[in-house]
Amino acid sequence: MANLAQLDDEYHGLHAAAVEPGYRRVAWQRCHGRTTRVRVCDYTCECQQIVYELCQAGGLMFVRRFYRCDGVLEHQSDWLRAPAATRLWSRILLGQAR
Repeated sequence: MANLAQLDDEYHGLHAAAVEPGYRRVAWQRCHGRTTRVRVCDYTCECQQIVYELCQAGGLMFVRRFYRCDGVLEHQSDWLRAPAATRLWSRILLGQAR
């Protein structure tokens, strides 16, 4: 069995699957300062060029998307209730939405 330090070095994090045919287009919007505090609940691996974050703030959730190469937040999804946001998050991870 591998030791924990070795396992930690090898594990990067979640990767979003490649886009599937017939995927759903997300209505991405420019990020705006709707709130001052946002909790990141989950995220994809930073070894990819595009990183996604599942975020929560003010009782709602949304997905942020940014490009790792310049580190600037680019877009966010609509703010949704938790069940709808977690479905969107799952679809992004499975390649069914972008």
